[in-house]
Amino acid sequence: MTYKTIRYEVSEASVATIALNHPETRNALSEELLGELIDALARARKDETVRCVVLTSTHERVFSSGANLSGFAADVPLVSKHFGSERFPQLFRALGELGKPSICAAGGHVLAGALGLALACDLVIAREGARFGTPEINVGAFPFMIMALIYRNVPRKKVNELLLLGEQISAEEAERIGIVNRVVPAAQFDAAVAEWAQQLAAKSPVIMKLGKDAIFRQQDMTFADALEYLRSQLTLALSTEDIEEGVRAFFDKREPQWKGR
Repeated sequence: MTYKTIRYEVSEASVATIALNHPETRNALSEELLGELIDALARARKDETVRCVVLTSTHERVFSSGANLSGFAADVPLVSKHFGSERFPQLFRALGELGKPSICAAGGHVLAGALGLALACDLVIAREGARFGTPEINVGAFPFMIMALIYRNVPRKKVNELLLLGEQISAEEAERIGIVNRVVPAAQFDAAVAEWAQQLAAKSPVIMKLGKDAIFRQQDMTFADALEYLRSQLTLALSTEDIEEGVRAFFDKREPQWKGR
């Protein structure tokens, strides 16, 4: 598929990089861009050579400005707007069910719906100077589509502050409250993203998939159900050749040679 609003490439290190590439709208999450993101994630999920996905941006200052506001006021039937919004949950599920680790490389501002996109990734690395926020309330809207994600990642009172006041916070504050894993100076940003991506890509793909699927599925289970489900996933992991190889390599003091099965 030829993309118009994103770039997709896979490195020799088995890392798929998906870059938002619609600078004239500051990478607004239009229906077209969301559709291309969903397609690219499905492509990465099916590609056995891909072992890690990095979401980034070609814009120098903005990762994404969030949803395309022009769509809110478009003169189309309400039911069309309702169906159009389904791509947000599809995208968030696609990241949760990717079966491979994902990194959001926030080299610029992460605003509105884009904050949900970042939080749907497993890890977030931010460049110094990037700002985060949900300013929708300031234009008479509300970040409904990302509430489920932000409340699962950030303390409730801080979420209320972000959603109700609509103010932006620094990358350092985003790290303090749990939105961001690391904040890196601009000169070190690309290297930091590459380092983590390569570390993730070097893990056993079959164990990573089992672990990633378990992270996504158990998050809303009751405690007792989660324990029983996770015990079954441990049994599956114990049936793989990679877990045997990993343990053997540990005792042999060598790097494991993963077979992916």
